[in-house]
Amino acid sequence: MSNSDVDPITLQVIGGALDTIAKEMGHVLYRMSYSSIIRESEDLGAGLFDADYNTMSESDSTPMHIGSIPAYLRGIEETMRGEWKPGDLVIHNHPYHGASHTPDIAAVAPIFHEGELVAFSGNTAHHVDIGAGVPGGVVVDVPDVYAEGLLITGIKLYEEGKRNESVWQMIGSNTRARSQVLGDIEAQVAAAELGVKRFAELIESYGKDTVFQASRQLMDYSEQMLRKRIAEIPDGEYTAEGFLDDDGRNRGINLKVKVTVRIDGDGAEVDLTGSSPQVPTAFNVPFEGSTKVACYFAFRAMLLDTYTTDEYIPANEGSFRPIAVTAPLGSIFNPKFPAAAQSRFAQVQRLVDCVVKALAPVIPDRVTAGTSANLSFGGYTGLKDNGEYWVLLEVNEGSYGGRPNSDGPDAIDENMKNTRNNPIEDVGMHLPLICDRYELRDDVVPGAGRMRGGLGAVKVQRFREDGLMSHEGDRLEDVPWGFLGGKPGVVGAVTLFNRATPEKSTSSPAKFTNYVVGPGDCLEVSGACGGGYGDPLEREPDMVRDDVLDDYYDAGHAASVYGVVLDADLNVDLTATAARRGELRATAS
Repeated sequence: MSNSDVDPITLQVIGGALDTIAKEMGHVLYRMSYSSIIRESEDLGAGLFDADYNTMSESDSTPMHIGSIPAYLRGIEETMRGEWKPGDLVIHNHPYHGASHTPDIAAVAPIFHEGELVAFSGNTAHHVDIGAGVPGGVVVDVPDVYAEGLLITGIKLYEEGKRNESVWQMIGSNTRARSQVLGDIEAQVAAAELGVKRFAELIESYGKDTVFQASRQLMDYSEQMLRKRIAEIPDGEYTAEGFLDDDGRNRGINLKVKVTVRIDGDGAEVDLTGSSPQVPTAFNVPFEGSTKVACYFAFRAMLLDTYTTDEYIPANEGSFRPIAVTAPLGSIFNPKFPAAAQSRFAQVQRLVDCVVKALAPVIPDRVTAGTSANLSFGGYTGLKDNGEYWVLLEVNEGSYGGRPNSDGPDAIDENMKNTRNNPIEDVGMHLPLICDRYELRDDVVPGAGRMRGGLGAVKVQRFREDGLMSHEGDRLEDVPWGFLGGKPGVVGAVTLFNRATPEKSTSSPAKFTNYVVGPGDCLEVSGACGGGYGDPLEREPDMVRDDVLDDYYDAGHAASVYGVVLDADLNVDLTATAARRGELRATAS
């Protein structure tokens, strides 16, 4: 240990304080917010960043929001007029200047110490409406980024502590949900100011030099730990491919996703060359604020998972450094301005899924089989009697594939998603919507394996009056993959019908914009089911029996796929099971 290093005890204390500050910021943000997408779903992120925009700490929130804030800071540097002053607070959401996409507005406050700019307190949150061509902003079929709503580039909402009323008025005049949006921004301001206060207190307690030296050591440690894990992977080039259903306008034309992962020593590159060219709708991905963040997440999730790693590894900039990302300009993962790029989440979900699939053969104990790898994002809206809009944004759950030592979880946010469930009681009490059905899918079976995949959820939302609805989603065609002999999962489904005539239901594409609906009209969304991990014939017979008792599948499926024979009382017939599995193995060979 050099003379400048912080001692281990102080290092742990400061590390814990940084982590706590970020979490407290996130907690204040969601507790103070008005819209359900932040207040209930926690579609947000918060953290502390040094003067060079390195992440010092981050809240336990949606992964996309955390890794993107340094890109927001660089975008603010590119676009903000004037210098940072104490008491400033800047808002920003431009996807071609670092933002993850237009509805995610960042609020950033500078932190000064003895007149010197030393750090930033920042957060992002998904806003319920910023004036796009679609109420709620679930836009897919739009021509360019200007159709996605209000674009904000490095604007000072507060200047040296003074509130800029003109900016507040401008935002309020460009949203259909004025009170919710302005209230949510106020919550972001409070969270950012709390970060400034808490970090200043930390510096007062330990001194600026000690705090920043500790932060550098923690970043270096996280980087070293990730590099150590990467170095355990054999050097080489690993490729996986998949496809997305369509771009939301040109139906029947799949969009290729190709991922090449190059491992070289203790570093990795994710190369997206060969993926689809950018598309003429909003189904593109901002490179800095979303594509790169997804690649960082994929490696952190596989190699630094909290529950499979004995050491505590702080979540900070160090975990980004070993990963390089390449995507050709003009591709779906790096579009050219002014291409629209709001509906970008299904693509990054598939990106992560393909990174996992590419590396699965060489790190089989650190991956899952194919997940639903999607974002089902519904936008529901209508007019109140007073002429104002009501808006609900809702994320629907998917599922995971089987894992080395356990089945894939059911009805859960997977990969980059980490939002909470939106209580159906809250929706029904406050909005003209009723959730008629919300349960695990019963029309399909999950991917079979030694560890089976999880089941997706099915949700039906019914309008009680006239309105509009939009939906952003995918994975109705490309089946979640099985691994090591596991069987593929099942794709999702989107169905439209009226409650009075359910027999007239129609299958819908996963992406649609501004459907006009009336009383009784329903949107049914069924999440994809994960693939299986390992040979189904190696699944413990008692686990198969439990699945049958829990209605994951019936006794016929147990016998035909798992080779487990159950008697009339649904007990395992061990002799018949051994014979049946022998038959299936002989047939397979």
